[in-house]
Parts: sequence; C-alpha cells; structure tokens
Amino acid sequence: MTALDTVKSKIRELYETNPNIHVNITVGHPKINLKSDPAVIIGVYPHIFRIEEYSEGEPKCHTLQYTDVLTNQIQIDELR
Repeated sequence: MTALDTVKSKIRELYETNPNIHVNITVGHPKINLKSDPAVIIGVYPHIFRIEEYSEGEPKCHTLQYTDVLTNQIQIDELR
C-alpha cells in the first residue's frame, strides 16, 4: 500500500465515522488559506475529496486532492 493509498483510506474512514474535522490549508490555486478551521468532509472520491467550511460565515465547498495532504499543503488535525 502506497502513502497515497494510506491517506485515501484514512480520509474515507473519517468520512464514514466522524466527518467533522479541523483543517490547515495553504493552496495557491484556487487560493485557500485556513488555519485550524472546522470543516465537514462531504464527499470522498477516487482522486479527490470535498469539504464544507464556514470560515467566512457562509458555507463554502472546496474540492481537494489527496496529494496535497502528502505535500502538507493540507493538514487534517484528526489524522495526526
């Protein structure tokens, strides 16, 4: 099992058991910058996953790549 497969399975497990997470995201395109903000995993797919966060007051959905978790552009506190 590769590191990417491990990340995918851990995120899927969070999605199925406790989708409420806290994330640190620093992604340049599209620009997303969150620091320990609460979010909810709303979908898990073969190459991407989706979260919903409320850092600006309104719900906002983001589509994220598993590889960004490997490169530490996305950090999920519950995976530590």
